[in-house]
Formats: sequence, structure tokens, C-alpha cells
Amino acid sequence: MKRLDQLKKQLRPGRVYRRVDLAQWSKSVDRHARELVDQGVLQKLQNGLYYYPKASVFGPVPADEHEVVRSFLKEDDFLLTSPNAYNTLGLGTTQLYNTRFVYNHKRHGRFTLGGMPYEFRRKPRFPRQLTEEFLLVDLLNNLPELAEDPTAVRESARAKAKELDAAKLQRASRNYGKVATRKFFDQVLTDAG
Repeated sequence: MKRLDQLKKQLRPGRVYRRVDLAQWSKSVDRHARELVDQGVLQKLQNGLYYYPKASVFGPVPADEHEVVRSFLKEDDFLLTSPNAYNTLGLGTTQLYNTRFVYNHKRHGRFTLGGMPYEFRRKPRFPRQLTEEFLLVDLLNNLPELAEDPTAVRESARAKAKELDAAKLQRASRNYGKVATRKFFDQVLTDAG
């Protein structure tokens, strides 16, 4: 138990640990990780990914999703978003989705991390932060996958495009848009100009 106690002393509340992180403090990392999960000290988020929860008066605090994704990808170069963000554009989209998109350069596929579904999408380019222009382009990119009326969304997007900075929207369309999305915004911006 002495080695397990030494491992526990290294852990910090609120941190996400990969198996390799724990291995630096334990020669029997799998057994010790399993024991810590059984004791409730660690939560297993996914194979080889563990969370040491912070305590609050309401119980354990869930892991910060940016920290979880960062640990899973082993890097900070990603953009975390959700189709729910499209509702902030004021286009009449109202659906709520129980998934998060992770635009990144490494992984592709659906993964459940800490009980939350994430859809990792490998992209050559994505912005560091969400902007209205990027969200509008991303909405049109993902429109076939959404439970919205495509015709109504395109009409609302056409009107919204005229409210936004044309140069920023053109740049977002060129950098992040699929071919059909680029054509749509080229036409909208030509009509507006």
C-alpha cells in the first residue's frame, strides 16, 4: 500500500491523467490505477485516461472538457464546439444536440470520454476561437446532418451574411468552407456587392 499512497500524493484534484503520466510514479500502473478507481479516488474516462475529481459541497466536480480533450489528443491544437452554438446566430435554429465536435489534426471518429459523446473531425484548418463568420460557414457545412429545415436555414443564412463583415465572411468561407458552402457564400456576397 505504501507505493499506492506515494502515487496518491502525486495526484492533483481537477487534473486529467494519461496512463503514461501515472507510470512515472508507479511500477504497477495498471493495478494501482484500477485500485484508485475502485476506491473512488480516480474516475476512468476512457481506456488509459483518468480524472482526479475536485470536491465541492455538491459532490465531485466533472472534468473540464478542454482538459479531457487536450489529454486525449496529447496537444492543445483543437477547436471544441457543438451544433448548439448555431442557435446563437439567431437564424431560427432551435434543435439541441447531445454531442460535441472536436476539430483537430490527429483523430477522427466518435469517442465517449467521461460519459460524454465527442465527434472528432480531422480538419486541415480551423480557427483558434469561434466567430460568427466561422459558425455561419460551419452551419452550412454541417446542414445535411442537422435536424433543421435546410431551405429555411439557407434563407436565414443569406440574410445573416449581409449583416456580417463581408471580408471576414469571405475569408472564413475560403478557409473553412466545403465546396458547396464556398459557392453559396460567393453567390450571396456577389449579390450583396
